[in-house]
Amino acid sequence: MGPDFLSVLVLNLLTPSAMWMHFKDENDADPTVNFASGNIHLITTKEKWDEKISEANNDSKFVVVNFSASWCGPCRLIAPFYSELSEKYPSLMFLTVDVDELTEFSSSWDIRATPTFFVLKDGQQVDKLVGANKPELLKKIIDIADTVAQVSK
Repeated sequence: MGPDFLSVLVLNLLTPSAMWMHFKDENDADPTVNFASGNIHLITTKEKWDEKISEANNDSKFVVVNFSASWCGPCRLIAPFYSELSEKYPSLMFLTVDVDELTEFSSSWDIRATPTFFVLKDGQQVDKLVGANKPELLKKIIDIADTVAQVSK
């Protein structure tokens, strides 16, 4: 038997973080996720963004940016994978922007869903992925890493 009308109504009224906690089982792991582990730079200010983009441009690095939110279930699920990628591909710069902390800045990137990943070169968008699609994210990262390897030969 499915959920009753009242339960569905209450779940639709919950904030995303409350909904996440509603579905959390007491046997689940700690709900805290480190969005800046591995080789990821957490962007908390526009100044930090400008600094990291400038650094990447000076080093001719591609930048992979994860626009996410701490309450977002798919963001939480892909965060450890994103961290692994950041360690495996040090020739790329990995950034994470919390859309709730930098709302106005994130809006300027037209973020409509989280996570949204952008690939930048010289500060310009060259690719984009919406959603926590691990195989597609891996494919994009491998393609970028291959491009970097070809250029450095």
